[in-house]
Amino acid sequence: MNAPLKGIVAYPITPFTTSGRVDEALLGRIVDDMVKAGVHAIAPLGSTGVLPYLSDEEREQVAEVVIQRVAGRVPTLVGVSSLTTERTLHHARHAEKLGASAVMIIPMSYWKLSDAEIVGHFDAVARGISTPIAAYNNPATGGLDLSPDVISRLLEIPNVTMVKESTGDVNRMHRLVQLCGEDVAFYNGSNPLALAAFVAGARGWCTAAPHIIPKLNLELYEAIQRGDLAGARRSFYRQLPLLRFIVAHGLPRAITAALELMGTTVGPLRAPLRALPPEHVAELRQILVELEVLPGGRVS
Repeated sequence: MNAPLKGIVAYPITPFTTSGRVDEALLGRIVDDMVKAGVHAIAPLGSTGVLPYLSDEEREQVAEVVIQRVAGRVPTLVGVSSLTTERTLHHARHAEKLGASAVMIIPMSYWKLSDAEIVGHFDAVARGISTPIAAYNNPATGGLDLSPDVISRLLEIPNVTMVKESTGDVNRMHRLVQLCGEDVAFYNGSNPLALAAFVAGARGWCTAAPHIIPKLNLELYEAIQRGDLAGARRSFYRQLPLLRFIVAHGLPRAITAALELMGTTVGPLRAPLRALPPEHVAELRQILVELEVLPGGRVS
């Protein structure tokens, strides 16, 4: 119960209507499709869900729609991060009230936080809720890099029980195991590192790719679970071009473009984000053709 996540943890986008409101109906359908495809957990309000671009009311709206739509079929991991400890705790309590299985916190700051400030931030939120907490390390988006030593201190806080590591450095994961033991519950958030992370002992893979290739994502995890490393390699290398693409071009942009190519009208991105440029859409289309997500031969 303290680490309720495993396997493929899917991160839905936050779709918008043409008037700029959260598209609750489409969000619900996206979540339904992911659950029906067999993912092991749903994680709204991550980077893909453009958490920092949403108002407090929109964040609560998204969390409520997703948790109600999931309806207990799989665990839910809700992003609750904010600049201040007070707002982070506010969103964590709201997610807990809705019935989230766990919450995820990435320390966000304008001023670079000290290690003591980071630990105090997590400790204050943890004291205010009983729901398990995942500490999220992604210096590329949060602007702060949680060292393995700091993470090990966070894991001493009773309900900080999971770590999502997104630096793209598998050595961080090995170091976590060295510091915290074989039972540390860590999850990979770097898409191109999925295979290496599972081999290093990751319990799950946090990814937006199930919008597009859920079968391949699940195939990789299942191959790892049965000890079929050769099969895992084949599955991973097949999906690697798409994984690299969505990371290189920004998850909200790339996932929105992919869904549009697949026939789902997602709506505008939240400004200042802009749609993927046409030349990159063409590149993405070719990747989806080669993955047999879209029909057709090679695109010129």
